[in-house]
Amino acid sequence: MAVARTLNFDTFWKKSWRPEFIGTLVFVLRQAEVLLIHKKTGHGAGKINGPGGKLDPNESVYDCAIREVAEEVGLQVSNLTCRAEMRFVELNGPQWLGFAFTCSHFKGDLIETPEAQPFWCGINEIPYPRMWPDDKIWLPKILTNARRASSDPGASNPGVDVGDYLFDDGKLLEYQPSQDPSIWAAINAD
Repeated sequence: MAVARTLNFDTFWKKSWRPEFIGTLVFVLRQAEVLLIHKKTGHGAGKINGPGGKLDPNESVYDCAIREVAEEVGLQVSNLTCRAEMRFVELNGPQWLGFAFTCSHFKGDLIETPEAQPFWCGINEIPYPRMWPDDKIWLPKILTNARRASSDPGASNPGVDVGDYLFDDGKLLEYQPSQDPSIWAAINAD
């Protein structure tokens, strides 16, 4: 994961923080619904989230997001918009840099795979208690921004929401919005 080795951030809790892994999540929108999964294996097994996963060597973040949706739920997605960048500072575990995308362009039929059981969920019925604890902080914001953009194409783009999240063995201890600009544009240009 060459790109992760070249990234260093000053987070609220740690100077020169470096992610060990880069991951993606994609929230596919269909009218007033969002596609979620029951994660069956790997990082986050047992939780509900959007389809996504870990960046492969020599893969772009955007391509990772598209590949993971196809692998986990069988849909081919396009026109993804990066909405959030999350720096997960873990006291007892791997360090993750995450990117969350939204999209409403997709083809194919949902399938259950060994990794995930997909389901459509009303945006106002998202089961936050069964998700990662940070999801309730950033997910409502990115879904609101995506829905606003789809209903008013002329609306200003709020950009990528950047946040630092301090965890201890999967428990959210603290959250700080980052003052740093998103690196999404810089790494997406590679």
